[in-house]
Amino acid sequence: MSISIGQHQISDPVLLAPMSGITDAPFRRMVKQFGVGLAFAEMVAGRHVLSGQDRTNRMLRHDGSGVQAIQIAGRDPAIMSDAARFVVDQGADIVDINMGCPAKQVTGGYAGSALMRDLDQARSIIAAVVAASRVPVTLKMRTGWDDDSRNAPELAHIAEDLGIHMITVHGRTRCQFYKGRADWRFIADVKQAVGIPVVANGDITTVDEARACLHQSGADGLMIGRGAQGRPWFPAQVIAGLRGQSYTVPTVPEIGALLLAHYRDLIDSGDTWPMVRIARKHLGWYAAHLNDPRAFRAEVMTAEDPEVVLEAVARHFATGTVRPVVQARAA
Repeated sequence: MSISIGQHQISDPVLLAPMSGITDAPFRRMVKQFGVGLAFAEMVAGRHVLSGQDRTNRMLRHDGSGVQAIQIAGRDPAIMSDAARFVVDQGADIVDINMGCPAKQVTGGYAGSALMRDLDQARSIIAAVVAASRVPVTLKMRTGWDDDSRNAPELAHIAEDLGIHMITVHGRTRCQFYKGRADWRFIADVKQAVGIPVVANGDITTVDEARACLHQSGADGLMIGRGAQGRPWFPAQVIAGLRGQSYTVPTVPEIGALLLAHYRDLIDSGDTWPMVRIARKHLGWYAAHLNDPRAFRAEVMTAEDPEVVLEAVARHFATGTVRPVVQARAA
């Protein structure tokens, strides 16, 4: 199983989803250490791309290896085309357009999944970004805005006609946010509507779910989001499972060593205090592997000194076995 995105051949199409505030360069480096078909950087608003702000620069930072895929979001075709040119000039190998984000601060500006309610505007944005990009452009969407307007197949057909190279579909409507279950079977309707690769996303937190998603959707690949939070090895585990190979999950001490490396990388990637706060969500997710995650979280979630956190990680993760199943929230 493989897919092509322009000139990029993805031999194992298990992809890391773009997640705001999560898939920064340190997280992508950690996931790539284990293996992943392609890792997308976190979404950045088109209007912020040219701002020169430290936070935006950090969001666009390369992770240092492999194909660099950057996702941009916005409502204005001119701004989106300028953003696409900029990220390509900065070294992006793939530009992804966000038409799936359900967050109110995004849809309130008529961007993200709100564009599924205005296919004419969606068409204009896709055309502008494709025209501005000298690299392949991909698109991420939901099944529709709500149950009465699940128009992903129509939008996918438009996107293919305009030159999009790959489509990812999260199997929920915008109005579902992350509630209920992803409808993998509906993604099959998108797959039948186009000839370009279609990637399925949503509720992939175990290898069995990955297999079921591929079977029900008929998709060409999978995109994993929250299933990788606190489990940077999970995309590689899925790749192994789809190949019919066994996979040895890291032990608790090994997870502790990963967390120490991840935490240090985060702290070194920006000003200390903001990075301490950003790192806390990762600490919380990794804590799920401990027999007493509450004690660990109580100790580190308000700590302001990175050395205090590093010592706590080393101590809490010193011994133990991985809990049988760590169920991440759907994404």
